[in-house]
Amino acid sequence: MSIEYLGLSEINGPLIALEGIRDASFDEIVELTVEGKIKKIGRIVELYEDKAIIQVFQGTEDMSLFNTHTKLTGHPLELALSEDILGRVFNGIGQPIDGLGNITSELKRDVNGKPLNPCSREYPRNYIKTGISAIDCLTTLIRGQKLPIFSGNGLPHDQLAAQIVKQASLGEDSKEDFAIVFAAMGVKHDVADFFRRTFEESGASTHVVMYLNLANDPVVERLITPKVALTAAEYLAYDKGMHILVILTDMTSYAEALREVSSSKGEIPSRKGYPGYLYSELATIYERAGIVKGCKGSVTQIPILTMPNDDITHPIPDLTGYITEGQIVLDRSMHQKAIYPPINILPSLSRLMKDGIGKGFTRDDHQDLANQLFSSYAHVGEARALASVIGEDELSPIDKKYLKFGIALEQQYIAQGLTEDRSIIQTLDKGWQLLSILPKEELDRVDTKTLEKYYPIANTETIADKE
Repeated sequence: MSIEYLGLSEINGPLIALEGIRDASFDEIVELTVEGKIKKIGRIVELYEDKAIIQVFQGTEDMSLFNTHTKLTGHPLELALSEDILGRVFNGIGQPIDGLGNITSELKRDVNGKPLNPCSREYPRNYIKTGISAIDCLTTLIRGQKLPIFSGNGLPHDQLAAQIVKQASLGEDSKEDFAIVFAAMGVKHDVADFFRRTFEESGASTHVVMYLNLANDPVVERLITPKVALTAAEYLAYDKGMHILVILTDMTSYAEALREVSSSKGEIPSRKGYPGYLYSELATIYERAGIVKGCKGSVTQIPILTMPNDDITHPIPDLTGYITEGQIVLDRSMHQKAIYPPINILPSLSRLMKDGIGKGFTRDDHQDLANQLFSSYAHVGEARALASVIGEDELSPIDKKYLKFGIALEQQYIAQGLTEDRSIIQTLDKGWQLLSILPKEELDRVDTKTLEKYYPIANTETIADKE
């Protein structure tokens, strides 16, 4: 027999306190009834002897110290799971908002997940194609990897996320099952509508599961949204053998919600007002990516975060960089040049890239080509700095060629249309065409045999003339 508690001890923002409680446990879900008719759910976040602090997902509006009944459920937040979740849209705590009814399934999973034994992990191999050259060639996304996108306010990270969802695949020849779990936290209504409309119009919505936490939804719901999304991803990957790409946007909204709730609890803040456990909370989310031995599927993550004031040393991108395996950095100056996507390739990297590309995965020249493009583009920066001091006319002939190469790389390779989906072969071939602007002796990062095989001498004049 369950016990129902009448009244509350305290209400503070999204938190309520209840005294005289028995047999409660941390993270347990409670059912709240306000004035006998309004139903809400909450989660126990702290316990002190017979006192419990409860986060209310739907907010504490209409609640008072005397009109609320509280009932313990005896279990943490659980998510009903089946393959029917594909193509569906849910709110931040996993409730359907697409008008198609509830998911009926006997299988329910704790959204907090279970710790993954490091010994059961397999090393990430093989790549996921995004159709975007700057990512596929230079910061390749590997199955089982966590590769964040560092953006800023006003930069087109939403458009980039939508394009990745539309174009992502396991490659042209793969017959394995692939799906996407998309979770948005604290987004405005027009942004949420943009995502839904874009996925539906492109036909991608049939293999996408969406979890939307809107800007006017309760703050505490934001804290559970990524965990709900990852629970669904783990089910599809490890139970159903699918390869799942999880896109989480925006992790800055998640961290801001964590700071707000921490402040309401009266906790001592750390850097920039964020709680000291921000690192462990982010790690709990990011480390749910990977490949498990004996399972066919994989979970790959692309968390997107907006850096306050474009500061890459801010606690959120700083801690994210410690946990994840690289980053893709969007640059405001490139955005101002009307380059889309405005990916700055020099500070971007994928630490697992070398193990999922090359012969048997993409093409044997991939690593050499990427190394040479990075090296040559770094030289472009030096040539531009020199030109700003002595003038472009005073540059040496080779430095002038590097300037031409830099413009071509930005405008023809990094830049591509919102609907342009390049295959990995097109991406690699285009890279070699751009390198043909430079003399062969400048390509010192490429193996001699590879250079002989792929350097397109015949195209040198044509491409250089275009510039």
